[in-house]
Amino acid sequence: MVRSEGKPRTLVHLSDLHVGRDAATDEAARALSRMLVEARVDQVLLTGDVTHRGLATELARYESIFAPLLEAGRLVAVPGNHDRMGDDAGRALMRGGRVAVTTAPGLHVVRVDSTAPHNRSLIDGHGELSIRDVADVRMALSEAPRGALTVVMLHHHVLPLPVEDLAERLATLVGLPCADELPLGEDLLGEIHGRCKLVLHGHRHVPAEFQVALRGEMPMRILNAGSSTILGRARLLAHVDGSLAWEGWLATHTVAPRSWAPAARFRAGVRAAVAVA
Repeated sequence: MVRSEGKPRTLVHLSDLHVGRDAATDEAARALSRMLVEARVDQVLLTGDVTHRGLATELARYESIFAPLLEAGRLVAVPGNHDRMGDDAGRALMRGGRVAVTTAPGLHVVRVDSTAPHNRSLIDGHGELSIRDVADVRMALSEAPRGALTVVMLHHHVLPLPVEDLAERLATLVGLPCADELPLGEDLLGEIHGRCKLVLHGHRHVPAEFQVALRGEMPMRILNAGSSTILGRARLLAHVDGSLAWEGWLATHTVAPRSWAPAARFRAGVRAAVAVA
């Protein structure tokens, strides 16, 4: 972390809200929205699975719940595989291509749509990333102004993660790719290392953290938010002059926190094995 005399700006990472799954989930989403408004956070980044079944009614409910942040331009999202089901609510979450840039004071965010046409069913929840997507992300990062914190946000995970539940274990055993990392995830990390400070994603509901640190280049952190509505909390990051100043968690205290795995660090390089701390 870097100390600075400037005033920090705050960034919150949300993911996997699954609005519309049930009444408890929707209430957890409302609690998150109230918490973020009361905390006066500067920017919220939401990494997909905003809705549970991709329905237009679920999208409208999400927009109503988070209206104060959306109307103030303080919340941006990318679609997840659940958003591509039903009415394809994902189309409204990100328009104009698979890679887009959102800027805010001190912040340069590259939004990546990692979903694909096969995401119309739950058993086909895996993501897609093309060589063109990787090149476009690299180009978008090269346009970041000096002194801005550079962030890439997408839904699907870029590195292998432990199997979380029975459904994922069964899918892995029979060879279904729905729990797999993005096929070009490591290629993406190799292309953006040295240009990007944070990679934010969701898809898997248990939080995790990796760090890529190659000699002579700035380290890059890869953060999985987990399911914010299940956890009842969200990671808060403060940044100044393009560097992280401090971080913590904001909690709603309305949802019992789910147990989560120890943080994993990815130090040796983007093609090395993951070492779990």
